[in-house]
This record gives sequence, structure tokens and C-alpha cells, in this order.
Amino acid sequence: MATRSLRPLTLGGQPLTVDRARRMRWTATGMLAAMAAIFVATHGLAMTGHPAWGYVNAFAEAAMVGGLADWFAVTALFRHPLGLPIPHTAIIPENKDRIADTMAAFLRENFLTPAVVARRMAGMNIAKAAGEFLAASPGRGGQDERSRITSGAAELLAEVLESLDPDRLGNQVRSGLAGQLAKLDIAPLAGRMIESAMTDKRHQPLIDGFVRWAGLTIEDNEDTLREIIHQRVAGVLRWAGIDKTISSSVLDGLYKLLAEVLVNPDHPLRGKVEEGLAKLGQDLQHDPETRAKVEDMKRDLIANPAVAVWWTGVWERIRQSLIRRARDPESAMGAEMRSMLGELGEALQQDARLQHQINRFARRTMVGVATRYGDQIVRLVSETVKRWDARTITDRVEGAVGRDLQFIRINGTLVGGLVGMGLHALNGVL
Repeated sequence: MATRSLRPLTLGGQPLTVDRARRMRWTATGMLAAMAAIFVATHGLAMTGHPAWGYVNAFAEAAMVGGLADWFAVTALFRHPLGLPIPHTAIIPENKDRIADTMAAFLRENFLTPAVVARRMAGMNIAKAAGEFLAASPGRGGQDERSRITSGAAELLAEVLESLDPDRLGNQVRSGLAGQLAKLDIAPLAGRMIESAMTDKRHQPLIDGFVRWAGLTIEDNEDTLREIIHQRVAGVLRWAGIDKTISSSVLDGLYKLLAEVLVNPDHPLRGKVEEGLAKLGQDLQHDPETRAKVEDMKRDLIANPAVAVWWTGVWERIRQSLIRRARDPESAMGAEMRSMLGELGEALQQDARLQHQINRFARRTMVGVATRYGDQIVRLVSETVKRWDARTITDRVEGAVGRDLQFIRINGTLVGGLVGMGLHALNGVL
């Protein structure tokens, strides 16, 4: 079975590798060998020499026994001692599937239950922390971090816009807008807008613009208007050349009328226009027939193929503009996004109500994730450990706790020696 490439664990910035554990293992083994050598060297001296050699020999003997016992115990966790298939040895490799299930169950019961997640999240102010990060001053590196965020977001936006089919994306955006527009009752909204504009006198520039447009339209179509007047005038008048005088008088009268309407805010024609606008605003809100006509116009506009063609061109220009702005380092998009992020950070820091809402949303989201996906997360942990072979799981565990286990051997050697000396002294007393 193929093994996965695994990164070594770290502790205190230093990798917890098998090599470090191996060095400690050689140290512990060296102490055991030293105790065995001392025991052999002092065995005869303890019988015939100075009484102190008895204590040395007792220390070495007990240390050798304690170190040997701890070596067997530690080794049995990871492999068969001396390669012998002794029962209840190589515990971790032989039970890796059970260990995986136990780890998953422990993680599920102690970390991924809704109650635990909610309790942990309750003590965290995620919104304030995010606000401090976004509003950090340049001296703390906040501006640089925001620049990285905005640059990454802009590049991601550009890649998304380039990778997706332009026509399909444009049609999806158009369909979404059309769906929202279809749900929107335009007539009452337009009526309220007209009433509001008239109340605030914001309709006057609209009337002025319409009057100017009418004047320019008449000026651009004078020849056509003169021809129409010429055709409507009686033949005798045309023969006498009076039609030209009439057409000039009519056009001059129209220009004068429009000029008076433009300069006189109390002109009767302007008042008639305002009356018409006021009635239109009322009809758009309260007249069923007018509202039905507006709805029909809206549906026809949405279904018109020409609108779809127009939108395709508009969307393509918008898409290309967004891509250029996202890719341009001199574009104002990055500065605008950084400014918005900074303002958002300030709001998150100062607005306690906003913090409460965001923290509550984050807490509910994490609880929902734990509830819905907790089993899948722990299953991932379990299946990952089960896919490891015996060598991999041994290296991982030994790399993490191997040094501590070798310290157990060292401590067992020393403690065993001290106990041996104590027993030797007690034997001498008794």
C-alpha cells in the first residue's frame, strides 16, 4: 500500500523527527550498557574489596534491571523486541485501526459536539479580532496585509471572470436580473419616485431638460416641419407664397413658447406639465389599468430579443473593464478595497451591536458545521490513520513522543539504581 508524504511535526520550532528520538534512544541504551559493564566490573570487588563497591555494584545491578525492563516496555509499543514475536508487543502498529477509531471518537466527543463548539465560540470575539486586523496601522503591518488581501482578491476575481464562459455568465447574470425585475412591482415605485421628486422640487431640471430637448428637436427638423405646413396649407395660399410666412410664424411661435417656459418657472404650460406628472404619479400607484400597462411594458421589455443583444454587449464591456482594473497595479480598485476594509475594521471594533451579530452568526455557523459535518471530519481522521502503514504510524508517533519515552528509560535506569542502593543498605542493616 502506498504511503502518503507526511510533514514532520514541530515543537518549539524544532522538528519532532525520528532522528531526535533515535539519539535519545542511543543515550538510554548507552546508560544501560554502562550499568551492565559496571555491574560486571564491580561484582568481584563487592565481595572482597571496600564496602563502597557493594553500593556501586548494587546500584549498577538494579539500574541494569530497571533500564532493561523499561527498554522492553518502550520497545514493545512500536515493534517486537529483538524481532521476536512476543505476545502483546508492537502494540501501536498492530492496533493502528483501533487507535484510529479511538482518536476519531475522542475528537468527536470532546471537540466537535455542538455544546463544546458553542461554549468555545462564546468566549471568542471573532468580529473584534477581524476588525483589529483590518484596521491595523501601517506601523503594525496592517496596510501591507490588507494590500495582500486586496491583491489576492482582485487576481481571483480576474481569473474567475476569464475562466468562465463569457456568454454563459452574461446570460446567467441577465437571467438573474430579469428574474428580480419580474418580481419587482415597478409602477408603484415609479409613482412614489415622481411624488417625492415633485415634493422636493427635483422635477424642475427634468422639465427644463425636456424643454431644451424639444427646442433642439424642432431646430434639427425645421425643413420637415416646413414641408408638413406646406402640404397642409390651401393651394391658393401656397400659390401666393403665404405658406412660407405661416411656417416661419409657426416655428417662431414654438421657439418663443419654449423660451418662455424655460425662463418662467410660473408659466401656465409648466403648470400643466406638473399637473400631468402629479396625475401620472397617482395613477401609477392607484390606477389598476395604468399599473397593468406598466407591467405589460416591463414584460415585453424583458422578453425583447433586442434587449438581450444589448445586454450582451454591455456585459462584455463590464467584464473586460473589471479584468483590466483587477490586473492593473495602478488601478484605484485596490485603494478603494483597502479603504473599505479599513472602514469595515473600524466599524467592527467600535460597534458592539455589529460585533454581537457577527459573533452570533459565526457561532451558529460553526455549530452547524460541527452538527452537519462532524461525523465526516472524524471519519476523515480515522480513514487517514488507517491508510498509513505500520512504518508510517510508528515513525509519526515515535517522532512525537519518542524522546519522552527514552527519558522514561533513563529515569528507570537511575531510579532502579537508587532503589538497588537502598535495598543494599537495608540488607546491611538487617
